[in-house]
Amino acid sequence: MRELVVGSRGSELALQQARQVISNIIKLRPNVSCRIEIIKTTGDRVQDVPLSQIGDKGLFVKEIELALLNAEIDFAVHSAKDLPSEMDERLIIAAYPEREDVRDALVSKTGTLSELPEGAVVGTSSARRKAQILYARPDLKVTDLRGNLDTRLRKLCGSNYDAIIVACAGLRRLHLDSRITEMLPTEVCLPAAGQGALAVQCRNGDPVVDVVRCLDDYNARVCVSAERVVLSVLEAGCRTPVGVNAQILDGVISIYAMVASADGTQVIKRSLSGSHLDAMELGRRLAGELLCTQAKEWLHEVRSGGTPTDMGAAG
Repeated sequence: MRELVVGSRGSELALQQARQVISNIIKLRPNVSCRIEIIKTTGDRVQDVPLSQIGDKGLFVKEIELALLNAEIDFAVHSAKDLPSEMDERLIIAAYPEREDVRDALVSKTGTLSELPEGAVVGTSSARRKAQILYARPDLKVTDLRGNLDTRLRKLCGSNYDAIIVACAGLRRLHLDSRITEMLPTEVCLPAAGQGALAVQCRNGDPVVDVVRCLDDYNARVCVSAERVVLSVLEAGCRTPVGVNAQILDGVISIYAMVASADGTQVIKRSLSGSHLDAMELGRRLAGELLCTQAKEWLHEVRSGGTPTDMGAAG
């Protein structure tokens, strides 16, 4: 087989994720060879503007998907949480490899979330994280923090932040577990849909699908798909403070979802459990329950631009 070209963002985390996918493919398909093509996305290029001001969908995947559609690359490796809830029908997620830890991690100079002093500055570019942290600790100051994972860790060394919040999965993949001060319980900070998971994207019907499909993990696919259905029904993008996580245990899937007001003063949570075979329907029902609450107004307010928020970023 010819050498396959793999599309990836250029951050160290993105490259590490792409390398891991390639390594796992080669273990199962020794006759396959791959090389990485770095593609800069809108979210990577624009670093001095809050994400809420440059768009809401596909900030970290749009250019990569375009390269895939134009056959400039053969497949792409994304952080699953970066994918918009709706995808071009010409593309397909051929594999969701085994998922990493879904939780958010606090990296701090002064201790755990409960130990941070009053007025401490916490950096995050995620509306979801901001709202939930303010709900748990309304005395804190949460400010925007852009950049890839390395950049954000570096910024913590300065005087502007007392702590930052990033995805545990990114730290683990870069072997930076030692930087974690506290793994935030999902009861405190429910993760983004797809957090901790990778998505290997191909052109629908392309023979490459059969090559990468060997990496697909059933639990990861079912859980991430259910989480993405919740986002789709809620019409939630990266500007909306929405968290959702699904877990399968002994054939039972439990889906937890949260919508917060942008200022973090109010949070509404709902959950449903049932057979993993009914995961998608459970996700739709759960989103429907949330839309019967005040959450519907909060989501509309953010989508209409009525409330300025800072948005989620990769990592």
